[in-house]
Amino acid sequence: MRELGASWVRVGDLAFGAAAIGNLFRETSDEEAQSAVDSAWDSGIRCFDTAPHYGLGLSERRLGAALRSRPRTEFTVSTKVGRVLEPVAEPAGDDLANGFAVPATHRRRWDFSADGVTRSLADSLDRLGLDRVDIVYLHDPDDHVDLALREALPELRRLRAEGVIGAIGVGMNQADALTRFVRDGDIDVVLLAGRYTLLDQRGLDELLPAASEFGVSVVVGGVFNSGLLADPRPDATFDYAPVTPEVLARALRIQEVCGSHGVPLRAAALRFPFGHPAVASVLLGGRTPAEVRDAVAMAAHPVPDALWDDLRANGLLPSDVPVPATERVHP
Repeated sequence: MRELGASWVRVGDLAFGAAAIGNLFRETSDEEAQSAVDSAWDSGIRCFDTAPHYGLGLSERRLGAALRSRPRTEFTVSTKVGRVLEPVAEPAGDDLANGFAVPATHRRRWDFSADGVTRSLADSLDRLGLDRVDIVYLHDPDDHVDLALREALPELRRLRAEGVIGAIGVGMNQADALTRFVRDGDIDVVLLAGRYTLLDQRGLDELLPAASEFGVSVVVGGVFNSGLLADPRPDATFDYAPVTPEVLARALRIQEVCGSHGVPLRAAALRFPFGHPAVASVLLGGRTPAEVRDAVAMAAHPVPDALWDDLRANGLLPSDVPVPATERVHP
């Protein structure tokens, strides 16, 4: 377990990402969602991440229900602010345009004001059935950086000082703006999705060095780049878009090198971020118990130093990128 930044919040190497149990892309039953969380718990995972955005609150409700019987002192929950959910007067259709197979009962309204942060967090606590959360992230403030720095982060710092939350952070799919938050935001952690993987190391340019300099922890999400590094094939997606032939060819070459060392590509993709000392945890998505168990097993799979050496020698990793030691990953 590692502490996040200067906070008291501790996380394990692996965290359970609850987007899928919010009906990401397709419907998932309450029973399946419960079983996925139970499987994560039985595998030793004690850190769970959700957001109002995921299924218009469904992910938060299901995660809260799945954890209700667990001792509160034994797990860590993170959620996010920035999108306030507002009821729709006459619901119609679904939310698949935003990626979630749920009825369109609410609309999302961007709000990084102090009042928006307070309202969003109160609604999240109600959906989760908790009196506190351990980590709160600003969620995708790409177009609202100035307002988030001016209002949202001071409000989160106030809540942190009052003990309502334990740690504050920012979660984004890009590294550049996160670097600004690290330098100017007085935060504990950043959640970096898809930008520190075997295929994309843009987080290493400025963000990860800045995180080390300012004592900010990094949680890495999207290690499979939305599926390509889990199963590289022509119909796979890369960063939620159809993969290009060039990127697919690179992924297949990485898979070939991994195979020559008897290592599944998924295992190398999960282990890679731990090479950087600023990385505290890797976020794993999971819809079913089998998916969760597989991810945990892959994260624990031995990866020899020679594999990283071969990836570098073949031009598939930069020569100066830090790579993980051979120790096992523990949930």
